[in-house]
Amino acid sequence: MDEGKMDENEWRYHGEGNKSLVVAHAQSELSQDSSCPFDQEAARLQQLITSYLTFAERSWSLNSTHEFPPLGFTWRCVVLRFLKFPPNRKKTSEEIFQHLQNIVDFGKNVMKEFLGENYVHCGEVVQLPLDFVKQLCLKIQCERPESRCDKDLDTLSGYALCLPNLARLQTYQFAERRPILCVEIKPKCGFIPSSSDVTHELKHRVCRYCMHQHLKVATGKWKQISKYCPLDLYSGNKQRMYFALKSLLQEAQNNLKIFKNGELIYGCKDARSPMADWSELAHHLKPFFFPSNGLASGPHCTRAVIRELVRVITRVLLSGSDKGRAGALRSGPGLRGPPVCEASPFSRSLRCQGKNTPERSGLPKGCLLYKTLQVQMLDLLDIEGLYPLYRRVERYLEEFPEERKTLQIDGPYDEAFYQRLLDLSTEDDGTVAFALTKVQQYRVAMTAKDCSIMIALSPCLQDASSDQRPVVPSSRSRFAFSVSVLDLDLKPYESIPHQYKLDSKIVNYYLKTVHAKDATVMSTRFKESEDCTLVLHKV
Repeated sequence: MDEGKMDENEWRYHGEGNKSLVVAHAQSELSQDSSCPFDQEAARLQQLITSYLTFAERSWSLNSTHEFPPLGFTWRCVVLRFLKFPPNRKKTSEEIFQHLQNIVDFGKNVMKEFLGENYVHCGEVVQLPLDFVKQLCLKIQCERPESRCDKDLDTLSGYALCLPNLARLQTYQFAERRPILCVEIKPKCGFIPSSSDVTHELKHRVCRYCMHQHLKVATGKWKQISKYCPLDLYSGNKQRMYFALKSLLQEAQNNLKIFKNGELIYGCKDARSPMADWSELAHHLKPFFFPSNGLASGPHCTRAVIRELVRVITRVLLSGSDKGRAGALRSGPGLRGPPVCEASPFSRSLRCQGKNTPERSGLPKGCLLYKTLQVQMLDLLDIEGLYPLYRRVERYLEEFPEERKTLQIDGPYDEAFYQRLLDLSTEDDGTVAFALTKVQQYRVAMTAKDCSIMIALSPCLQDASSDQRPVVPSSRSRFAFSVSVLDLDLKPYESIPHQYKLDSKIVNYYLKTVHAKDATVMSTRFKESEDCTLVLHKV
């Protein structure tokens, strides 16, 4: 690759969210033919992947000029992440660079400390040729979902984040010549608030995700309500976790995607174009999870393949020993494991059967779900208790605007910022310092509530038994795997008023519609039971 020259045709659209867009190098995304057996597919894919070299081993250290990588750098197995902005909002190149650097610093100094270094990949800020960025923007425009085109890719600064492709295995540095399956899960908030600041008693019984589903369907965001409840996934109970994952597969929305060799094969590309064909998914997965009962096709084969996928994902989610510092949060007030959400279809089905509430097995403390939940629980006061503290900080900044930098509202996100997050007291002393700590904790908690977990799986070959790497068994074979976290940008300070209004909107809609309807049904059943008369006849 010539220095200063990059070819936009070597890159392809990978995906985007509300604030950024990602492209991947085309040579890192393998061709696929799901109809061929695994051994043939592995041989055919052998020539396409070289090696994944870590950022440290590339000896690529950016200097103060932040130039793009030197001659000889390999882009394979990396992605480029660009910021997006509304058409009328322009930022300077310096602001773009600082924004991206803050993302890197927050991941390195905060989230990596909480979740563990094996799970968090911070990347580096790079500067790319402007001609390349502009041509790339034109090339991928037709691939973008229509619902995401309200914002434009930043083509003026040339800055981007260079990150490892998390759809690939992250645990070893030698050539991967096997097909790779990657499951991306956005688990959302895994607990029900216990804060005394909550004004609606309903919020102590029904989780935010289940309530929000009804508002999203009513406003046309999604076509139907998902049966997925985050508290089932975070329960640690395998039966509940199986139900949660199958529910995600049935109604993926933007909470689940599956990639095969870097290509999206299952999940929503757009809110208006869901991909929910299990038979098609099973067709893709058969080379990985060929049913042990020998069924090659049909509904029984589909169910067997899906069931095996769910079992493997569950085992991976419950595994892990990478040590972060989230354990320091466990002593905080009100930090408890997830109870049962009353709106969960799993819980409702048990109640209809007259059974007790499902068992709360608890998550292993070393697994990523457990550590993610602990960070989510930095939201100690709920948005209802947090908002008055936010207003206190706002009033202080209105009087002393020059203090914004001292308070680290916009960074730097360093060790000092991290240490302040560990103060789990909830007794308000009326100071700005207390209010600021709770505000920063809330922002970090919201980040953990909206992150995504990437699980990359690759079948182990027979000669791989001596490799020192994480392996998960399946009924047919074993899979080498890696688990990573993405979408770890710190939530904006300015978004707190929006979250406060949205919370009220979600709860009020649920109260007026679903909860009121349930109350009417229960009332009718109660009256019917009053009118019943038991008559005994002599036999």
